[in-house]
Amino acid sequence: MLRVTSNMMNSQLLLNLNRNARTMNDTQLQLASGQKINKPSDDPVGITYSLRYRAELSSNEQYTKNVDSALSWLDYNDTVLGQAGDVVQKIRELSVQAATGTNPQSALDSINEELMQLKEQLVDIGNSTLNGKYIFNGEQYNTKPYDFAKGADGTYDVSKPITTDTGQIQFIVGEDVRMPISMGGNDVFGKTGDADNLFTIINNISDALKSGNTSAISNQLDTIDSRMNTILSARSEVGAKTNRVELMQERLSDLNINLTDLQAKTEDADYEGLIMQSKIQENIYNASLSVGAKIISTTLVDFIR
Repeated sequence: MLRVTSNMMNSQLLLNLNRNARTMNDTQLQLASGQKINKPSDDPVGITYSLRYRAELSSNEQYTKNVDSALSWLDYNDTVLGQAGDVVQKIRELSVQAATGTNPQSALDSINEELMQLKEQLVDIGNSTLNGKYIFNGEQYNTKPYDFAKGADGTYDVSKPITTDTGQIQFIVGEDVRMPISMGGNDVFGKTGDADNLFTIINNISDALKSGNTSAISNQLDTIDSRMNTILSARSEVGAKTNRVELMQERLSDLNINLTDLQAKTEDADYEGLIMQSKIQENIYNASLSVGAKIISTTLVDFIR
C-alpha cells in the first residue's frame, strides 16, 4: 500500500499549480502578441512552414521591386523612342519640303539649320539617362554612348562611327526568370555602315541641302522610312516586354496574397477561441489555488484540537 505524505501532496500541488499557470501564461502570451507561435516548441511543424512562408514572401517582395524597376525602365524607353520617332518624322517632313525643287538656296540653308537642331536633339535622346544610367549603352550604362565632339558649326560632329555596347541589362522578375530589358543605341539609330544609320542620313541630307542637290535629298526618303520602321519595331518590342512584365507583376501580387494568407493561418492567433480558453484556464488556476490553500493549511495540529 502506497503511503501518501504531506510532502508528496505539497509537491504534487505545486506541480499542478505551475502547469496551470504556465498553460494560462502561454494563452495570454498568444493574446498579447497576436501570434499562436511564439517559440519553436509551440508548434515545431508550424514554425517550419512559417519560416518557409516568410522566406518566400521576402523573395517575392524583391521580385516585385525588380518588376517595378523593369517597368520604369521600359516605360522610359518607350517615351524616348517616341521622342526619337517624332524627330525622324520631322526630318522626313523637312526632306520632303526641301526636295520639291522650288526652294531657293536661302530656304534650303534655313532647312539645314533646323536639321542641325534636330541632330542636336537626336544626340541628346541617344544619351538619355534613367537614374544616372545611359539607357542605350547596354551593360556599359555608366558610359555616354554618343559622346560626339562639337564641329566647326557648333553642333555635334556625328561623322565619327559609334558602336554601342551590345550587352543586355537583365532583371530577375521571378524564380529563375531573367528578363533582358535594355536596348542598344545601334539597334535604334543604326549601326556604323548601315545605309539607314540615322546620323549618316542627317549628314547626307545636310550635304545635299548645302549644295542644293534636291535629288540627293529625295534619295534619302526611303532610308528615313526604313529607320522609322526600325524605331517603330523597337517600340513594339518594348511594348511586348512591358506586357509580359505587367503579367509578372499581377502574378507576384496574387502570390503575395496567397502566401500572406497561408502565413496568417499558420501564425495568427484565434482571438475568439483564445479569450474563451483563457477564461477557462483562469478559472482552473483559481480553483487550484483555492483547493491548494486548504491542503497546505491542514497540519497534524489541526487534528489534535
